[in-house]
Amino acid sequence: MSDKREAARAQRPDEPDRASDGVAGSPQRNELAAQAIDLRYGDRVVIDGLDLVLPGNSVTAIVGPNACGKSTLLRGLTRLLRPSGGTVTLDGADIHRMSARTLALRMGLLPQQPITPEAITVEALVRLGRYPHQRLLRPWSATDQSAVEDALRRTGTTELRDQQVDRLSGGQRQRAWIALALAQDTDLLLLDEPTTFLDLRHQLDVLDLVADLHAEAGRTVVMVLHDLGQAARYADHLVVLHDGRLAAAGPPAEVLDAELVRTVFGVDCLVMPDPETGTPLVIPRSRTARLTAARA
Repeated sequence: MSDKREAARAQRPDEPDRASDGVAGSPQRNELAAQAIDLRYGDRVVIDGLDLVLPGNSVTAIVGPNACGKSTLLRGLTRLLRPSGGTVTLDGADIHRMSARTLALRMGLLPQQPITPEAITVEALVRLGRYPHQRLLRPWSATDQSAVEDALRRTGTTELRDQQVDRLSGGQRQRAWIALALAQDTDLLLLDEPTTFLDLRHQLDVLDLVADLHAEAGRTVVMVLHDLGQAARYADHLVVLHDGRLAAAGPPAEVLDAELVRTVFGVDCLVMPDPETGTPLVIPRSRTARLTAARA
C-alpha cells in the first residue's frame, strides 16, 4: 500500500481496518479471480466456464464486441449475478461467503445503467456511497463529508450538488454516479462503461481520474470500455472477451494485434505504437482497402 494511502488511513481512526477482510492473516492485494464460472440468464448461457485472474494494484480494461458478456462478467464478479457454476474470489476468499458490508467496504461498483432515486440531488446521491461506513448510532462524520467533497471535486460535480440527478444531462448524470462510487472509498473499483454518454473531453477526464486513483491512492480499477485505443493507453492489463469466452489477457502491448482484432471484432486494421505513449493504437483500414482485400 502506498505511503499516501497509509497516511490517509492514519487520519481516519474511526474507519475499520479493511486490510484484514478476505483471507485471515493475508495482506490485502485486491486480486479478483474467477474459477470456471458459468453466468446465465434463465436458460441462456452468457459466460461459459471462464477462468480469469484480474491482478491487484493495477488498472484492468475489459473489452470485446457487443453482447460478448462484458457487463455480465462484471455483474458476476460483484455478486450482482450469482454464478450457476464456479466461484469468484477476492484475495482468495469466496465473495459469496462475505457479508454484504464487508464486500461493500472492499469493492465499489458503477453499473452500466444505474437507477436514479426519484428527485434526489447530486450531493444526496453521492452521500449514499458512505452507507457501508455507517454504524448504528454513529452520526455523519467529518470523514464522511470529506469523502463526499473529494468525490464531487474529482468528478467536476461540485457546482451540480444541489441539482436533481434526473434533470441532468446524460454526461452530468454519469459523473454524479462516478462520484458516488468514489465516495464509497474502496480500494477496488469496478466501472461498467464509465465513459458512456460522455463527449471526448469528459471521456478523457474520467480516464485521467482512473489513472490518478491508481497512481496516487493505490486503487485497483477494473473497467469495461469500448474504445480499444483508450483501453490500451490507460490499462496495465487487458481482458478480451469473445462469445462469452476469454480470447486473450495480458499487457496491452503483448495482447493487442491485428489478428486478434480481426478475429474478435471482425475488423481489418493496422495496429501500431501510439506516437505519444507507445501503447497499441488500432487504426481500421480504409473502406477501399477493405473492399480490395475482400475481392482478393
